[in-house]
Amino acid sequence: MQCTTIRPGVECPFMKASGCSYNGGVCYPIVDQCQGCGRIVQFPTGMYCSACPEPALKWKRGNCNMATHVVTATENKQKINPLKASKRGGK
Repeated sequence: MQCTTIRPGVECPFMKASGCSYNGGVCYPIVDQCQGCGRIVQFPTGMYCSACPEPALKWKRGNCNMATHVVTATENKQKINPLKASKRGGK
């Protein structure tokens, strides 16, 4: 259903016939860590995330998994077979 509270005209999975079923009945505005993300949408009532109704919860335990502006560094470690490694260590 389409939102009728904070983000009018946007499809929302929390919208029911009786109103918004999310915590408190409203979506929450973005937090400071969200600045620069591509999922931010401007509405007359403020700036909101298009992917999450409460962005503060996404940032509570580290980086938001939906953030488009956060780049995570991955290390390319070569996988070592423990059996072969133990045989090499004995020589």
